[in-house]
Amino acid sequence: MSARRLWLVRHPPVAVERGICYGRSDVALAAPVAAAAATLRDELPLGATILSSPLRRCAELARALSDMVTFDHRLQEMDFGEWEMRRYDTLPRADIDLWSADVWGFRIPGGESAADMAARAWAAWEEWGASAGGDLVVVAHGGPLRVMAGRLLGLPQNDWLDIACPQGACIKLELAADGSWRRSEAAK
Repeated sequence: MSARRLWLVRHPPVAVERGICYGRSDVALAAPVAAAAATLRDELPLGATILSSPLRRCAELARALSDMVTFDHRLQEMDFGEWEMRRYDTLPRADIDLWSADVWGFRIPGGESAADMAARAWAAWEEWGASAGGDLVVVAHGGPLRVMAGRLLGLPQNDWLDIACPQGACIKLELAADGSWRRSEAAK
């Protein structure tokens, strides 16, 4: 029996000016998805279950990788509410200070907290990750992917945001014989 493997794929760069908070906004990709999909296709297993955020920056990539994609709204990026599509340097300083003091618990005005995002992303994992019998590819955003990787690797919550999750790339995990998840460099 082959090992259970997981690919956490972050969408490619978006067509949004640097310094803009775009969270759950449904923004376009900066470039056609074909090149990113071709690169990733070389790393991903054939026939894997593909689960994706429905936001177009993920959906376009997922559809370029497979005709068989399941979309789950719980994989969307954090909802930044009143901060969406605003420059970070124009946000209220008091709110930024509150968020810095409590990254997981601070609820963005009109949006959600990182803890809210983490709970819904993990609920998606518990449903899909537990039921997928073979390889699973999750195409999503930095926030939900870091939550999944951090929890599966058993890292403390405060370390999850430090997990490298480059746009257009993936984090590869493998289920070890002892039931723990580990980073893997395994290709197809």
